[in-house]
Amino acid sequence: MKKYLLFLAFPLLAGLFSCTSSRKAATTANNIGQLKFIGEYIVPYNFPFGGTITGGLSGIDYDASSGQYYLISDDRSAINPARFYTARLHFTDKSFDSVQFTAVTTLRQANGQAYPDTKTNPVLTPDPEALRYNPKKQRLVWSSEGERIVNEKDTILSNPGIYEIDKNGQYLDSFALPAQFIMHATENGPRRNGVFEGLGFTPSYKYMFVSLEEPRYEDGPRAAVNAGSYTRLIKFDNNTRQPVAQYAYKLEPVAYPAIPAQAFNVNGISDIMVLSDHTLLSIERSFSTGRKDCTIKVFLTDLDGATDISHINSLQTDTHFKPATKKLLLDFASLGKYIDNIEGVTFGPVLPNGHQSLVFVADNNFSEKEESQFFVFEIIP
Repeated sequence: MKKYLLFLAFPLLAGLFSCTSSRKAATTANNIGQLKFIGEYIVPYNFPFGGTITGGLSGIDYDASSGQYYLISDDRSAINPARFYTARLHFTDKSFDSVQFTAVTTLRQANGQAYPDTKTNPVLTPDPEALRYNPKKQRLVWSSEGERIVNEKDTILSNPGIYEIDKNGQYLDSFALPAQFIMHATENGPRRNGVFEGLGFTPSYKYMFVSLEEPRYEDGPRAAVNAGSYTRLIKFDNNTRQPVAQYAYKLEPVAYPAIPAQAFNVNGISDIMVLSDHTLLSIERSFSTGRKDCTIKVFLTDLDGATDISHINSLQTDTHFKPATKKLLLDFASLGKYIDNIEGVTFGPVLPNGHQSLVFVADNNFSEKEESQFFVFEIIP
């Protein structure tokens, strides 16, 4: 049943919800047997908070020490300045009761200013997609997909980026961008809206993985109904902010044909949840025009033995590589529910029964026809 009761930043009785505040230290691919659905919560369309309109929730992460979640909006400063939220999610191992937004923070450029919208300066306008909190540094890292518009009227090129900020949204530094991911007016490098959709830290916070949603032009065509495609995962040293490896990842075919046949469809990685130095959960999100909901699949992905493809510019012409391996963990279609545009995943707290929780969030694209959904699962070893 859809619930629309939403708490604001009012005090709640401590202990009202009985999830513990810690995260299990060793949730790996080896101890994730299956996911048991607990519940769904939907934030009302255009829900106002802190002088902003909530929506476009594209990335989520959990801070066990504070019990708060960080949520990034993909609003390109069109409705309100680019921003992230903090919130509390109240659930047990039996039900999902409420979402409580607690704060909203503006993302800042290196000069301290908020990011402009596309009408003011399209080159500086971000496209926020992923967000993670590093408790060791007490800092956040977020990604932007950049922009690539090439037509008779305009040529707008803005490189994707990965940025480190403090908890007040102030810019601190950026991660080095491998040359393969620079935007070009020619069909080279990343595709528009197919860039850095997911990121996550290894448990030690020594490394960070970033996922490319769709293939670069050189790596082959986009996924189609009758064919998958190769995209990339990038491994960064979290201290030097330098890339140290890249890996090929094989996307599934698009789940359904578009209606009409030549209309838009897509399948790509919408987020990742890193489990170890070589394993992660990958979310593949497929959408086809003519269908209301999305096809969301969660895979256990292993990079052990995969080839470092940093030196390979084209996965089409140089095929001597071993991609990551993966196996299906969950198809959201099995829930028998409407599933929207899931773009974020994080571990939540340990449940009262001792099992780890896993939380997903959907981006409603600020559309009345879509839903800002939260889903919570119990990880069954």
